[in-house]
Parts: sequence; C-alpha cells; structure tokens
Amino acid sequence: MKREYTDGTLEGITYFTGIEIEKTPAYNMKTLFVVGVHDPQEVITLAALKGCKHIYFGANQSFPTLATDAAEDWRPWERMIDQCLEADYWCTLDFDVAQVQGVLECMFISHRRFIPQISVKIPYLTQLGYNATLKIDDIDFDYSNPGVWCHRLRDLTTTDTFTDWDQYGKDEVIK
Repeated sequence: MKREYTDGTLEGITYFTGIEIEKTPAYNMKTLFVVGVHDPQEVITLAALKGCKHIYFGANQSFPTLATDAAEDWRPWERMIDQCLEADYWCTLDFDVAQVQGVLECMFISHRRFIPQISVKIPYLTQLGYNATLKIDDIDFDYSNPGVWCHRLRDLTTTDTFTDWDQYGKDEVIK
C-alpha cells in the first residue's frame, strides 16, 4: 500500500516514526516503523534515538511472500526481530495470512513482547452484506486446530477496532 507522509513522500522510505494507531497490544506507543530488512543494530539505534518503545516490522506491506522451508530467506527477518526483542522492545511483524506457518517456525513467536499482525485482505468488505461471516479454518480437517471459528463480519467491524485511513500518514520520515 502506498501511503503519503507528512512531507508528501510516497516511496523510497525505509524508516519512519509515529504513534501506533492500529488497535493492537502496542496501541498508542511511540513506534519505529521498519520497511524491509535492515541491520538489527541500526534498527535498535534508531528506536533508541527516537524514544520508541515499539518497533513495527513489515511496514507498508514490506514482508515478502516466503516459502515455509526457505530458512535462508527467513533468517534475516528472524535475526532482526530477535535482537530487537532481546533489547526489550515490543515488536510487531505485519505479515500476510499465507505466511503463518513460516512465522510459527521463528524463534520470536514465543516471546511475550512479540505481536503477530496477521493481515487478511478482504476488498469491498462492506459490500458483502449483513450476513457475511469470516471463518477461521485449518489447512485440513482436524489438522492443527481444535475446530473452526466463525465470526459475523458486522461483529468484527466495530468502531472499537477500526482505524480510519485518515489516521495514516501522520508519521515522521527518518530515511
């Protein structure tokens, strides 16, 4: 997703700061947003310089589609996030729902300050109607979950969980 920042920039951003506006456990925290993979020490240094308590990885949908068994592709992300968690930062990774199995194999998944932000893209959600239901399923019958969960979209799309597009773009671009 291309977002416009306060300085009018649209592309080429790797770091920016702001307050976490999405309703996660890090809501309202001063946050360093990280686009792509970077040296963990650089990330930690920037977070400290900017007074951030939370680091949001995969900003601007920058977490790539990785094969679950491609350890060499996962390793830089895992190293970066692990080191930031060890430095006592809250860390979010924004990833597509298709990447859940790969994320589960990473060391950071069990850290108490790690926030998996599972992105499920549903275009035209409000046009699906009153009876639309989101089914949280498994990859096969009785594979890894005890069953399935079904949620009416109208119950999930409340003002308590909503972040308007107008809230985005008020961040400070670092580089």
